[in-house]
Amino acid sequence: MDATTDDDTPARHVPVLLDRVSDLLAPALTGRPAVFVDATLGLGGHSAALLAAHPELTVVGLDRDPQALEMAGRRLAAHADRLHLVHAVYDRIAESLDELGIEQVDGVLFDLGVSSLQLDADERGFSYSRDADLDMRMDPTTGPTAADVLNTYPVPELRRILRDYGEERFAGRIASAVDRARTKAPLRRSAELVELLYGAVPAASRRTGGHPAKRTFQALRIEVNGELDALGAALPAALDALAPQGRIVVLAYHSLEDRMVKRELAERVRSRTPVDLPMELPGHGPEFRLLTRGSEPATDAEIEENPRAASVRLRAAERVAA
Repeated sequence: MDATTDDDTPARHVPVLLDRVSDLLAPALTGRPAVFVDATLGLGGHSAALLAAHPELTVVGLDRDPQALEMAGRRLAAHADRLHLVHAVYDRIAESLDELGIEQVDGVLFDLGVSSLQLDADERGFSYSRDADLDMRMDPTTGPTAADVLNTYPVPELRRILRDYGEERFAGRIASAVDRARTKAPLRRSAELVELLYGAVPAASRRTGGHPAKRTFQALRIEVNGELDALGAALPAALDALAPQGRIVVLAYHSLEDRMVKRELAERVRSRTPVDLPMELPGHGPEFRLLTRGSEPATDAEIEENPRAASVRLRAAERVAA
């Protein structure tokens, strides 16, 4: 994640868990012409460090946000001959690699969630702390906005999204309040939604449960951008693309993402030999081995340096040699 200046150039770049990510990926990228997929390129902080550390490395950087791609391209211009920028959601990893003629890769990174570029841009509408149009599209050139969701979805569907994607206890109350408000006038601005949420969420919960808009804004962002569906397709595609001894690192920022990553990795490290057989069948052993014990949080020092790392959970795995 990055800080930016007013002239749209990266300022003090603070990629989340940069040292840990670099250390985990290094054995798969060092000393040979390796290929690394940065599935969520953002402003390119992780890729910049890896390109500098590994002179034979080629990076394929995917991002759905055209502005992020343009800014990352400027940041990584010194390595342009070893860089492929792809305007795509990360669930198109397989197609993107195929179009580039790349059969296998040696490393993959997912740094999930909303980027600092998007969160800090008032006009994108991701933040509940600043008034803006209710947009929330990571790719502002396509798809429905958060306002479209709020003003057109049936109440039961709104309730489901808030409950499932935001883990919001008061999903029913909020969906009903949205329905009452939109019959009078469409909801268009984030400040309008925040005011509505202050009225819908009980005061006792507001005192102990954090900002009343946090979970609703998360749920709307996930729905607008199809984040969980994309991740569900992208994870197996990325794992399938890894060469033997290739490594994947995933940074997740809420429990829904982390549970999906945990389940997919658990499936890949499980033996496929029937449990009643006394020995491992050839070709039926685990495909991957875990590189972390559970999920790893950021340290206190890292959180102090970059407060947006507070909720991160890191998981990593390596493809077992054939």
